[in-house]
Amino acid sequence: MSTRRTLHYSLWQRIIQVLGILALIASFIAIIWLYKLGILNDQNALKDLVKTYKVIGPLIFIGVQILQVVFPVIPGGITTVAGFLIFGLWQGFLFNYIGILIGSGILFLLVKHFGRKFILLFLKEDTFYKYERKLESKGYERFFILCMLSPISPADALVMVTALTNMSFKRFMVIQIICKPVSIIAYSYVWIYGADFLNKLFH
Repeated sequence: MSTRRTLHYSLWQRIIQVLGILALIASFIAIIWLYKLGILNDQNALKDLVKTYKVIGPLIFIGVQILQVVFPVIPGGITTVAGFLIFGLWQGFLFNYIGILIGSGILFLLVKHFGRKFILLFLKEDTFYKYERKLESKGYERFFILCMLSPISPADALVMVTALTNMSFKRFMVIQIICKPVSIIAYSYVWIYGADFLNKLFH
């Protein structure tokens, strides 16, 4: 890679890192704003919001979920939980599921096409090499499946690293279709009901 290309690439890495920080800050500001509006602590307000945007609301949410997977600097956990809070259990799950599946498929194909350069725009080198070493271990696919089932694994990073293997897009999507419902529901359950559990435990 020429010096000019290296500098250009490094610039994009910095820009994406800054955007990641800004996205995190914006997410917390949005949470505070929605809380003050009563959206997060008033079920009636949530229902009114959903009724107001019956068609465009779900489409926007699915688009946001696709974006947060393809551009893995946006906190996906926050948007996943928001889907359940805004749309309810079944619709929230469906919209999360659709958005994450499409986003994961796009992310997998992007890495298949652009390779390590794409991954290193979002991951630090030491983090990337730590995950890449897993590829050399036996039973990596089993490890990947278990991580996709887990609500706390770095799913987007593992999707990108897995795209470096010879796994086909079809097999990858089958794994996602089967595993993602478990991790989506588990993650949202932990965040939505975890606070209530801890409150009861210590009081």
